[in-house]
Amino acid sequence: MGGDLLPSGLNLAIAGDDTLTNFFQEILLQGFRKLRQEMGEQYPPVFLILGNDDGLHEEADVIAAEAEKLWVYSHNRVVQFGNFSVCGYSFVPPTPFQLKDWERYDVSRYVDPGAVSPEEGFHSVEIQPNLVRYATIKKDLEELAGDRNLARTIFLFHTPPYRTNLDRAALDGKIIDHVPLDLHVGSIAVRRFIEQRQPLLTLHGHIHESARLMGDWKDEIGETPVYSAAHDGVELALVRFDPENPAASSRELI
Repeated sequence: MGGDLLPSGLNLAIAGDDTLTNFFQEILLQGFRKLRQEMGEQYPPVFLILGNDDGLHEEADVIAAEAEKLWVYSHNRVVQFGNFSVCGYSFVPPTPFQLKDWERYDVSRYVDPGAVSPEEGFHSVEIQPNLVRYATIKKDLEELAGDRNLARTIFLFHTPPYRTNLDRAALDGKIIDHVPLDLHVGSIAVRRFIEQRQPLLTLHGHIHESARLMGDWKDEIGETPVYSAAHDGVELALVRFDPENPAASSRELI
């Protein structure tokens, strides 16, 4: 599960609305508890991360649910999955949105026209100013992956890689300060990381309209398949793949 799982984090955190708590407790937690009870020993491993629309103040509850073995919170972790590893990462490059809990500078402190830097906007929890100012997605991924061989590692990113079928935003004709906006808004750092390290496959979300605009939900970077389950309709997008044959995949809207 690739993030943006909860009701919009910014408005609820500011307003103190209990909708978010109710959704997490009554829908997400109870839903997984019921599913585990019904499936018994067939209940599968569930790996999830939060997305940039999910408030960081909910992370503690997501982690606490691991004690019930409902899911594995995978952000910034490498987790064994049989003969494979799953590695999660939630941060996205700066966006125009105000909630900054899950935003990082990408490869430098440059911010695209129309975007708001991670140092501005709103954080639902206190974060060290130096971390917000100097951390980058590039540095995070270098530390997360280390020098390990990634040939059997599945990466679960929220952000898509830059200039692929997965990161096309609906910004056609938009101009700010006489500068046309880039239609591709994914992470340069993530793209370079995939190019250089060639993990088994990568999964993405974040840019909900990209599959509709590009007419495709998958791409390749070198030998690595990259897939997106982001969707801007009322359905849930489900990507199916076999890690022993990652190129064989499908996407369903349910």
